[in-house]
Amino acid sequence: MSLRIGDEAPNFTANTSEGTIEFHDWIGDQWAILFSHPKDFTPVCTTELGYMAKLKPEFDKRNCKIIGLSVDPVEDHEKWARDIEETQGQAPNYPIIGDTDLKVAKLYDMLPADEGKSSEGRTPADNATVRSVFVIGPDKKIKLMITYPMSTGRNFDEVLRVLDSIQLTAEHKVATPVNWQRGQNVIIVPSVPDDEARQLFPDGWEAPRPYLRLVPDPS
Repeated sequence: MSLRIGDEAPNFTANTSEGTIEFHDWIGDQWAILFSHPKDFTPVCTTELGYMAKLKPEFDKRNCKIIGLSVDPVEDHEKWARDIEETQGQAPNYPIIGDTDLKVAKLYDMLPADEGKSSEGRTPADNATVRSVFVIGPDKKIKLMITYPMSTGRNFDEVLRVLDSIQLTAEHKVATPVNWQRGQNVIIVPSVPDDEARQLFPDGWEAPRPYLRLVPDPS
């Protein structure tokens, strides 16, 4: 099944490092980040899991949960967590799914449906496409999908920036321009005519072009 932005995030039940979860129930009325890994004890992923643990307080401020995934068993995750803490200075402080039957990887279109039924004997290269980030809203819809190559560490500061944009634009009729950061000007979306825009933004806007209407960050 091919997934797109706007689709409902597939629901599943899985064993994690913090117990069994039913994904939609686990999200509840919050936002969620699901980020996946091709195998435990891999170098790039080790750095990512440690950094995400350090960044977790920022996601907490934004009412956003974090959950990782690796195709290896939860027992291996627990051993890997000790390595992560020793090498990165912070152990994972969020659940990590043990996707040993590759069920979640296939549900989220990270592996083909015919890619076997077990993680046993698979190498990181076999699971190279299980390196995705999904941002999921409280409505359980997918808001963002990014897939990285194994050789490139993910930029979770960028994921945090995108979350800020998605949350802002879900609440206000605006879009965010290139390289936007919180507090910077935003763009009134084209679907809002000027008459409505005057009611929403009574202080007016800057318009270098009629279709490019800039206003201060409404948050």
